[in-house]
Amino acid sequence: MFISDSIKYVGVDDKDIDLFESQYVVPDGVSYNSYIIFDEKITIMDTVDARATDEWVKNIEEALGGKEPSYLVISHLEPDHAANIGLIAHKYPNMQLIGNAKTFQMLPQFFDEDFADRQVVVKEGDEISLGSHSLTFVMAPMVHWPEVMVAYEKTEKILFSADGFGKFGALDSEDDEGWACEARRYYFNIVGKYGAQVQNLLKKASALDIQTICPLHGPVLKENLGYYLDLYNTWSSYEPEDEGVIVAYASIHGNTAKAAKQIADKLKAKGVEKMEVMDLSRDDMAEAVEAAFRYDKMVLACATYDGGLFPVMEDFLNHLKSKNFQKRKAALVENGSWAPLAAKKMRESLESMKNIEICENIVSIKSTVKEENVEQMDKMIDELLK
Repeated sequence: MFISDSIKYVGVDDKDIDLFESQYVVPDGVSYNSYIIFDEKITIMDTVDARATDEWVKNIEEALGGKEPSYLVISHLEPDHAANIGLIAHKYPNMQLIGNAKTFQMLPQFFDEDFADRQVVVKEGDEISLGSHSLTFVMAPMVHWPEVMVAYEKTEKILFSADGFGKFGALDSEDDEGWACEARRYYFNIVGKYGAQVQNLLKKASALDIQTICPLHGPVLKENLGYYLDLYNTWSSYEPEDEGVIVAYASIHGNTAKAAKQIADKLKAKGVEKMEVMDLSRDDMAEAVEAAFRYDKMVLACATYDGGLFPVMEDFLNHLKSKNFQKRKAALVENGSWAPLAAKKMRESLESMKNIEICENIVSIKSTVKEENVEQMDKMIDELLK
């Protein structure tokens, strides 16, 4: 697949992987993207995961047709992109490696080989000519590792964006819900903690005339780039993308689940159009995290368990905190047969996050929903939607 007359895609789809980073379900697989710029100095942009080594090497060999690359650009050292640096360096011994100081500081952690005499160290704003093309390097520390950098090719106005603008899913998978769904889940679960650093990168990118974005996962983006940039600005500034509600529940025997679904019905009756109801014991945790960041409001319904939270709710809240969750409004529902304490514990967790408005009206259930709880639900919903 050619990105342009001079730039070819040589990445690989992985459709057999079950968990990305050993935690994220990827039913449609994932792509490991790699590119070759053909010019006087042929340049390979990143390698791929060890799972895809054989196919990637075949793609490289077929694309090069016996030619020798001059450079390998190392945008990011995470193994899903960098596993084959040693292999390709041995295959092409005259090829130089382009990275920044942090890249080469970390490289020996992954490889035993000494690449010292082949290093081309770049810093912010450095430009390397390939012939008719050139690459300008922009540092992107902590998006989402400290050594990350992106590269801008000014002749064809292409941004090689590392993990930025990536998404789950093999390139040939059908994405009925559009780019944003799996890109959002990817962003908040992997990059979400580093919103300030993404904002810094977006400011740098705003000074560039970008017509194409080539990420390390997911499709190459060429049309309507403002849409993707605007979404990234929203996500990285922690603003809600949509007015809506996630109702997330942690239920032991089903009674808390019934209460959560009853609240969801009431929210719909009040005119809430966008809503997701998530069973934290069974639904994908990464999707629950995604939905929490997408909407401006949330209802948390949890059974009390051993004097604390049912573990999946505790896990969900820990995920949110670790991803820098903020700027949302939350309502609390607790259940407990003799000592309901979940609301207190959920409040304590939310209060440790930034700018979370917590409704004063709570629903406190003892085992099963009674008439008094229905009244509590109505008051809570009125406050949440106010």
